[in-house]
Parts: sequence; structure tokens; C-alpha cells
Amino acid sequence: MFRILKDKILGKRKNSQVVTAEDWELSKSLEENIKMFKKIFNKDDMINFREFETQEAMPLKFCLIFVDGMVNKAIINENIILPIVSFSLKDIDQNEQIIDTLKNKVIVSSTIKEQKEVYELIGSCLYGNAILLIDGFDDALLIDTKGWTTRAINEPSGETIVRGPKEGFNESVMINLTLIRRKIRSTDLKFKFREIGVRTQTKVCVCYIEGIANEKIIKELDRRLDDIDIDAILESGYIEELIKDSPTSPFTTVGNTERPDVVAANLLEGRIALVVDGTPHVLTLPFVFIEYFQANDDYYNGFVYASINRLIRIFAFFISTSVPAIYVALTTFHQEMIPTPLLLSISAAREAVPFPTIVEALFMLLAFEILRESGIRLPKPIGSTISFIGALILGQAAVDARFVSAPIVIVTALTGISNFLIPKMIGALISVRFIFLLLSAFLGLYGYIFGVIGLFIHLMAMRSFGIPYMLDVGALNMQDIKDTAIRAPWWVMHLRPKLIGDNNKVRQKDSKLHEKR
Repeated sequence: MFRILKDKILGKRKNSQVVTAEDWELSKSLEENIKMFKKIFNKDDMINFREFETQEAMPLKFCLIFVDGMVNKAIINENIILPIVSFSLKDIDQNEQIIDTLKNKVIVSSTIKEQKEVYELIGSCLYGNAILLIDGFDDALLIDTKGWTTRAINEPSGETIVRGPKEGFNESVMINLTLIRRKIRSTDLKFKFREIGVRTQTKVCVCYIEGIANEKIIKELDRRLDDIDIDAILESGYIEELIKDSPTSPFTTVGNTERPDVVAANLLEGRIALVVDGTPHVLTLPFVFIEYFQANDDYYNGFVYASINRLIRIFAFFISTSVPAIYVALTTFHQEMIPTPLLLSISAAREAVPFPTIVEALFMLLAFEILRESGIRLPKPIGSTISFIGALILGQAAVDARFVSAPIVIVTALTGISNFLIPKMIGALISVRFIFLLLSAFLGLYGYIFGVIGLFIHLMAMRSFGIPYMLDVGALNMQDIKDTAIRAPWWVMHLRPKLIGDNNKVRQKDSKLHEKR
């Protein structure tokens, strides 16, 4: 615990001030200990040093150290200071019993522990706990007093659904873990904490179900987390970028979600979740390509409707990446492949346009991305309105001014709308779309086909923590394709995903429910 902070204190990290362990040890003098901590927290006005003593002729002196704004003042005043001030030493014969008496009979707190290591005390204090120093003792008490304000549990705005739970994660790691625990009430659900970030000491929790999760993947994740050496972890995206496979690929190999039900479902399939304090986005791994097209309400609605929606998302992937490239290729190199009435209509629309088709396409696609980004950055009440109105005005004005033709506006609109069916893939869609577009502009349909072949080779070569990225995409086994392009009924999905949940393959026994009916 607090490994990186300890290394910094002991002078093991590069570019840090060398401090010996002896300089950071508690002594039996309360004044010396207070001076040491004031030196550690120099120029930090949020650190409070509350000195007090018992009401006796020979009082015992104490000092409580805590961070203002991160503690519950009621616990500080009513559960720690008041009981100690009212405490009498008459019934205690030996000084060695004082700490045990304070822990067991005086202080009211859910968690109290003795601690000598200064780096442990510092880290816990900065996370909302209080340090109680006692005159005459070289041990300190670490008391749980955390009490900062957290955001309410609401439905995630980026993952709204019609049917299913409406609760989402917030920025508190403990609340997020509680939401997961409520979904999976099993002793096999394990939580392993660690701190990452030299300056921020961000609390991170690795979650998995013992007996289902692959031990090799857990060990590989631990190794990659151990290798992270960075000043700050302010959001789970930092960790995602540092631990994912194929870091230069536009496709991610680590999933993220704000929904507890999605994390619970992933854990039950053998995946691992990474919960980071300070963000509602929880990482899940391994992450395979087909997960882009899966939504949590696919499993809450009927399998026929869910399968149709999933096929629509897959078709949207084709539209978003390929339609601009195919349009440019056909109108530039392969006009003979276009039906004559349609070709005449396109030619008439492009009659007075001075730019080639590729310039039209690049201009309109770039304009759409600018409007999309501005809609995200503007305040919510006006962002979507401005983006839609801006798109209409810009498209109509560009056609009237003969900068672009009407067909390219239709192609751009269709491409842009298809983006929103797969919101987590927008970055990859934009990258692939422009690559396909440029290849088609130079080589026609041959360039597009080369691009598709290159994309498939790239995806097939990728791995996510040792798991093939295109897992089950080309499967011929019926059991392996039951949750890919379609969502099969629950009563036929007996096994967990191959390679991910191999430790415990059986999800449910062979159900005869519908046969009995």
C-alpha cells in the first residue's frame, strides 16, 4: 500500500528529494511529531492540527490531524474529541493500555488501526482519514473520518436505455463498488485495491469473480498496473491508454461503461473490471470487437427485437465507414456501375459545382465533425439545437451557393447519423472513414477493397490481454455465435464466452423449460 509514496520518501524515485527513513519516524514526543507533520504539510492551509487534552490534573495531550473539507466534522467533534476530552485515566494502571482503551472503549468509528509508518499515515490522511497523535507514544491511531460530498446516483446521460436499471456510477469508488456488490451478492466477488499516481495516489480497485475470471489475465493486468509510473491519474482514461494492447490503433482493447448492470454482466462472463476513484467510467477487460455492437438493453428486451437492433448497428458501421468512399469511387472512376437515371440526377446536381467529388466529401465531412464537436462542448440546452440548425443552414447554403452538390449532403447526413448508433466507436469510425475515402479517391473501388482488407488484417492481428480481438466473429460453432451478430434466447446460451470464461464455462444447465410448454 502506498508503494510509490514510500519509494519517494525513501529516495528511491528519480528526480525526487532524497529523504531517509529516520527523518520520517514517529517519536514519543508529541511536539516533535507535530513539528514533523507541519514540515511535511508545509504551506498547506487545508491541513488542520487540533490539539486538546483530557480534563485531569495531569492531563494526557493529543493532536488530531485531518484535511478540512474531506472529513465529516460530526465524527471529528462528537466521536473523537468529545469522548477523549471526557475520558478519565483513573481506571488504567499502565500506560500501555491507553491505546487499546481508546480504540475499544472511547473513540466511536467504524475503522481504527494503529500505525507507525509515516508514509501510510500521510496517504490515509490525504484521503480523508484522521491521524491521532498521543503524547508519550510513538504509535498513531488512523481513524476513518471520510465525509466529502458526492454526486447523486443518476442514469448515465451517455448510456440511456428504455428498459432496465436507471442507476449509474458516480465519482466515489466506494459507492461504485457498492453498486456492483448489490448486483452480485457472492463471496467469490473479489476486490483488490491499489494506489496509482505519484502525486494523486488515486485509489484503484480490480474487481473479478474468483473461479470464473482467467488467472492469467488477472496477473497480466497486475503486471501492467505495476509498470505505471506517472504523476497523476485523474480519470480512468489515463489507465486505459497505459495498459491497452495496440496503443496506436484507433480501436480500443479496453471497454468502459457508467452502468453497474453492464459491469456485473461482464464480471459474470469472466471479465475483469477496473474501478478508478474520481470518475464514473469503469474499465472492463478483455474487450473484443463485437462488444461495440452490444447494448445492455439487448438482454432486457426480447431476443428477436434485440437481434434486429444489433444487426442495424452492424449495418450502421458499414454505412459510416464505407458510404462516402463508395460514393466518391463510383462518381469518379466507375460511373458505368451507377444506374443511368441516378447517374443523370447526380450529374445534374453537380453541373455547376467547381470542386471534384473528393473535395466536396472532405469539406462536408469535416464540417459535420466540427458541428458535432461544437454541439458537445456547448451548454446542453443550446448545444443540440445549434448543431442541428447549423447543419441544416450550412448544408442548404452550400448547395445554393454551388459549393457542394445535394447528393454529397445526403451522403454526409447518412454517415453522420450512423455514427450515433455506435457512440463508443466514433473515434475509430472517423479514422477508418477518412482512410477509406482517400484510398477511393486515388484508386477507386480497388482502393476501397484494399482498405477493407487492411482493416480486417489489422483487426485479426489485435489481441486484448491475450484474447483474439475478433473472437467469435468468424465462428462456425452454433454455441459461439449465439451472442455475436444476433442475440440468441437465454435458454440456449448455456456457455460463457470462449477463452474469457474458460475457468467455469457453464453459464446455465441445459434448459427444457420451453420443451415442457
